[in-house]
Amino acid sequence: MKNESLIQSRTFKYSLTIIELYKMLYLQKKFVLSKQILRSATSIGANVEEATAAISKRDFIAKMSIASKEARETRYWLRLLSQSQIIKYEYNELIKESEEIIKILTAIVKTSQSNLQSHNS
Repeated sequence: MKNESLIQSRTFKYSLTIIELYKMLYLQKKFVLSKQILRSATSIGANVEEATAAISKRDFIAKMSIASKEARETRYWLRLLSQSQIIKYEYNELIKESEEIIKILTAIVKTSQSNLQSHNS
């Protein structure tokens, strides 16, 4: 299985899990935080998906880099929710998965940048 396929399925599954958290936050009238976490988390997978149709290697790297930034933002919101305990929820697995996604995306970006540089040399 290619890295892109793995990261696509993983970020899609992650988005589905975040949607469940979003629903819980929304029901508790935590509108701003619920929208922030929903937007950043679902953007991870959306950018990974866009990267699969990139028109160039640079475009691919840019989309994967944006996905990585969105994953970092999502981790921030999860840490904030966890520490504030606005709603009782087991955030550790979501935080751990965000960190794994960040590692995968970082590796994809670094490898792609390295391949681009060696190709341009």
